[in-house]
Amino acid sequence: MKREELELTARLAQIHLNEEELETLEREVSQMLEYFRMMEEVDISGLEPTTHALLKHTRTREDRIKESDACDHLLESAPELEDRFITIPNVL
Repeated sequence: MKREELELTARLAQIHLNEEELETLEREVSQMLEYFRMMEEVDISGLEPTTHALLKHTRTREDRIKESDACDHLLESAPELEDRFITIPNVL
């Protein structure tokens, strides 16, 4: 990556970099971009898309309706109620 592009990006992000930081960032970003170029050369035709590199099965579950008394329990522990709503002091 060119030094001018890094300086412009840093300025837009309002990041102040000294000369040493610019040199380090220039070297590291250039190396990262080179790795991306190498990855573009890999033939991935025929590979299925994945959401995680180590995922061996889908982590989805069947949606099921489950009865719960959690709402009633929470309302019982509320300090003050109005109908089935928790009331709080006015903030403003």
